[in-house]
Amino acid sequence: MYLYLKATHIIFIVTWFAGLFYMVRLFIYSTESQAKSEPEKSILSKQMLLMQNRLWYIITWPSAVLTLFLGGWLAYLMNYWLQPWFQIKLCLVVGLYGYHLICGRLHRQMTQGIYRYSSKQYRIWNEVATLFLFAIVFVVVLKSSFNWIWGVLGIIALGVLLMGGIKLYKNLRKDD
Repeated sequence: MYLYLKATHIIFIVTWFAGLFYMVRLFIYSTESQAKSEPEKSILSKQMLLMQNRLWYIITWPSAVLTLFLGGWLAYLMNYWLQPWFQIKLCLVVGLYGYHLICGRLHRQMTQGIYRYSSKQYRIWNEVATLFLFAIVFVVVLKSSFNWIWGVLGIIALGVLLMGGIKLYKNLRKDD
């Protein structure tokens, strides 16, 4: 039973992250479509919002709920609650759900025609989920052997690499 729960938990984590990553990409494309002239702007905006709605309500939200349900069930079965690594993971997961809720708010704003951020800002926002993914996976895999100094330095280095990648991508796009 445990392995089936663990496998389905991992599957829904993957689909949840896929939804979060793609959702923010759609935010980027939706924002960039606002700079187009008519009728291209209207056509693209309508299509991007349709894609956002389907992704958010058919894949991302259900995956987030099932991840939480299955993860809670696993934690109960294995009595993880008092283990330090699990408490750290739980804090990171709470942060990830915060990220999820902010993405939902950004989606609702776009459906109302409110585009508060630039595509560059959304590109940076997209990398926040990557940092959560790395941090959570490392905490779960390394558990009590997790060395905090190296872990924190690794996450910071990853953040620097991601920001460098965004800057490089921006410079390459200018050349097009």
